[in-house]
Amino acid sequence: MTKTTLSSKEMLRQLVSFDTTSVKSNLALIHWVRDYLQEYGINSSLIHDANKNKANLHAIIGPASKQGVVLSGHTDVVPVEGQAWDSDPFALRDHDGLLYGRGTCDMKGFIAVALSKVPEMVKKPLSTPIHFALSYDEELGCLGAHDIVKHLDTLPVKPKLCIVGEPTSMKAITGHKGICDFDCVVHGKEAHSSLAPYAVNAVESAAELVAYIKSVARRMASEGPYNKQFDPPFTTVHTGMMKGGTAVNIVPNRCEFSFEIRNIPEVDSEALVAEIRQYAFKTLEPRMKDIDPKTGFEFKSCARVPAFDIANTDPAVEFVLGLSGANTAEKVSFATEAGLFQNNGIPTVVCGPGSIAQAHKPNEYVAVDQLTKCENFMDRLVEKMRQAA
Repeated sequence: MTKTTLSSKEMLRQLVSFDTTSVKSNLALIHWVRDYLQEYGINSSLIHDANKNKANLHAIIGPASKQGVVLSGHTDVVPVEGQAWDSDPFALRDHDGLLYGRGTCDMKGFIAVALSKVPEMVKKPLSTPIHFALSYDEELGCLGAHDIVKHLDTLPVKPKLCIVGEPTSMKAITGHKGICDFDCVVHGKEAHSSLAPYAVNAVESAAELVAYIKSVARRMASEGPYNKQFDPPFTTVHTGMMKGGTAVNIVPNRCEFSFEIRNIPEVDSEALVAEIRQYAFKTLEPRMKDIDPKTGFEFKSCARVPAFDIANTDPAVEFVLGLSGANTAEKVSFATEAGLFQNNGIPTVVCGPGSIAQAHKPNEYVAVDQLTKCENFMDRLVEKMRQAA
């Protein structure tokens, strides 16, 4: 049987052609990767979501009886609706050394390079295994990665380290902020606006809590704690969406808003959430319930991604720096699944092709020279895995 052999650019073209926007299924891409790996005698484990509409993929190349290196990447991409693209976002366009398409940068470029190296990985046996860990719904809060980490716990031998291939311009990243997203629904009591004092205005109650959330944000900015390795160097808190009311002469009985915390590793996001909830339940809600006991606040956690931090002196960092050819590591403010692996006892470093500045934008691209740097990185990794005892 003829085996599929694709360059990293050709592999990227194939991956981009799958519309894996987070609201859609990623199964077509996952099944294609599974079949591609099977051509080389590599079996894959698929870990589905509850609806069987999406799946993670885990595969091991090399001896599963030894510790190895995980290459982690997410298969989902952000939407293209409302963005002015110059070409089909799901058809790779090559122009002036730049490869355009949704996901080229974030982060199918890394996955494409890794998959294109599979023939090399099996050409000569690896002494230490390389794991592929492809996840779904990273853009919605690293949802699939939680199950990948649980799956790795079931292996007889746990991987030694993980490389998350988010776009870092091939720089080694040893820390990032965490994400904590919440939806809040405020239940009020409706009435004609002429009787406003006898009603509970859900919009106003929501606004009071949003104002308190803003005060928390100001406190973080003015008092810290600070970590100058991040930009901005403090925890940020903001309200991103708000909706409520039907007419100006009706006291609204419902309001919804969403807020987000992006915390530096030194700050406990759970403590900030507890503070915000306490203000809602202890300060605002009693006055509302004095008028109607059915009123109040309802919170729903939407996404929780732990902050990530690993010492620059950790052997995993030294290993990745050696592969990249760099001497120093950096921190970033965007989040990845790195904290999930790190917190589960797998030392992790983030390093991948492309710049985060191009992610999530119309005409997203990755530079060809970035793929080349990633190819060199991957070649060195394969050689290390052959030499390792």
